[in-house]
Amino acid sequence: MTALLAVLAGLVVGGGLGFPPAASAAAATAGCGKAPGLANGNHTISSGGQNRNYILRIPSNYDNNHSYRLFVGLHWLGGTANDVDTGGSDGYNWSYYGLRRLADNANNSTIFVAPQGNNNGWANPGGQDVTFIDDLLNQLEAALCVDTSQVFAGGFSYGGAMSYALACARPTVFRAVAVYSGANLSGCSGGTQPVAYIGMHGIRDNVLNISQGRSLRDTFVRNNGCTSQNPPEPSQGSLTHIVTAYSGCRAGYPVVYAAFDGGHDPAPRDGCTCSGWQTWTSGEVWKFITQFSSSVPPTSTTPTTTTTPTTTTTPTTPTGACSASYRTVRSWEGAYQGEVTVTAGSVAINGWTVGWTSGGPAITQVWNGNLTTSGESVSIGNVSYNGSLQASASTTFGFLANGTSPTAPPRCTSP
Repeated sequence: MTALLAVLAGLVVGGGLGFPPAASAAAATAGCGKAPGLANGNHTISSGGQNRNYILRIPSNYDNNHSYRLFVGLHWLGGTANDVDTGGSDGYNWSYYGLRRLADNANNSTIFVAPQGNNNGWANPGGQDVTFIDDLLNQLEAALCVDTSQVFAGGFSYGGAMSYALACARPTVFRAVAVYSGANLSGCSGGTQPVAYIGMHGIRDNVLNISQGRSLRDTFVRNNGCTSQNPPEPSQGSLTHIVTAYSGCRAGYPVVYAAFDGGHDPAPRDGCTCSGWQTWTSGEVWKFITQFSSSVPPTSTTPTTTTTPTTTTTPTTPTGACSASYRTVRSWEGAYQGEVTVTAGSVAINGWTVGWTSGGPAITQVWNGNLTTSGESVSIGNVSYNGSLQASASTTFGFLANGTSPTAPPRCTSP
């Protein structure tokens, strides 16, 4: 922790940064039932024409017939994957923001991975870092037994910004994210779909002002359908923290916000201006991510099981009021994950339905849409929160299906 605080001090001087309505079993990844294809330690993967690095931590009692929660720990500006993995001067107690210790106390329940950002940051130019995380998850799920409904990301400062970017860009991949003192620095491609979210920020943060953290929080307050409010924050000098769980959020998509009387710090402690692994943040984040049951994922959350990445996309099929385009996100033996983007035409629409004229998918689960089947005909309509689209605006829904990906393009109609 001493090393981390030294980095933060330099950043300040330099002006930089550092339930569910329906039951469904999690899909098994290709790595289940076989010897692990990856070992603990450092690994290199090719992504976007670059060699990217990460560190992997597999539970000591790893069982290839048990699917594990996966946590992606993202470092701050000037930090490294090794800092996240080793916990710095606080060692094991602060490894992966203190979550590894808690996971080990809970029967080694989690696989941890720490990716390394280019130039020790997460600028994410052109979505480069999001693609890196995609490729990383593909590799992990092919080699290990991952619970595809239990994939999480979290990080501090620039790592918090990247966690936010992943929530925006991959809402059907990440079950929840934890943002420690973050801001919108890595972009927010998409950013309209619900993702469970916990954010923590210091009221005296002089690196990333707390207003930036509130803005990230409010994105998912809106997306998750929570009741808008101004959650209380502690007074300066109180050296305390206040945790607020938003009300009214869609089932399975909570938002929690924790403000503390402190600065730019992932590990504040009540009653002092000190920092260390005894912080309350690790316990709050662990409580948040472990509330989600792997056996009963929300119907609008998707497993991300995969053996190889797939980028198959069918052409957009305009029908006047709206159009729909399809892509296969991931595929594995006998099944796949699909995603459809619905785009309004030149005028606003209030409701849409997407279907296939032939070769419709054998859908087993849908999120962000309502499924209707009749014989071989398949159609998916909007849900309450994504049916109204302004002219040229888009929304997405996803699904799991058995068999092979559809070859026929989907059609979109609107009342």
